[in-house]
Amino acid sequence: MPTTRHASAGILSDANAAKREEIVQLLTKAYWMEMETVISYLSNSSNLDGVRAEEIAENLANDVNEELGHAKLFAERIKDLYGTPPGSMDFTPEQTYLQTHEDGTDVVSVIKGVIEAEAGAIEHYTRIIEACDGVDWATQDMVIDILRDEENHLRTFERYLSEYE
Repeated sequence: MPTTRHASAGILSDANAAKREEIVQLLTKAYWMEMETVISYLSNSSNLDGVRAEEIAENLANDVNEELGHAKLFAERIKDLYGTPPGSMDFTPEQTYLQTHEDGTDVVSVIKGVIEAEAGAIEHYTRIIEACDGVDWATQDMVIDILRDEENHLRTFERYLSEYE
């Protein structure tokens, strides 16, 4: 059943259909980045061992809920833009740098993996913000808030890394 569109201006208008599709594709990638991060953070936080690893494991465990919240926001916005949030069969993992290691004491590899994941998210979310500029203020505002969280995560793990180097 086709969706009746009533907006005559903004991102929901027919005139912005191509831009809306571009933004939905960017949001879909962001959704999968967050979902994969949830998996990686959960597995790594459960696997880390050692006294020095406790704080990092706890931080990752806490970040799982925040990253899942981001994924929920992306899914909701995809739907708002006449898209369909993807299902699990559409998932293709990409975070080779954040896989769980057999050695649960390899804290530095986990920290570096988190930094790479957060830096990738910051880069991608900046691209979404730029794509939304002037046409989709609601998505832009939402992603700016999420970007702030990711920058905070990046800085936190950069500080952890400085303690190990």
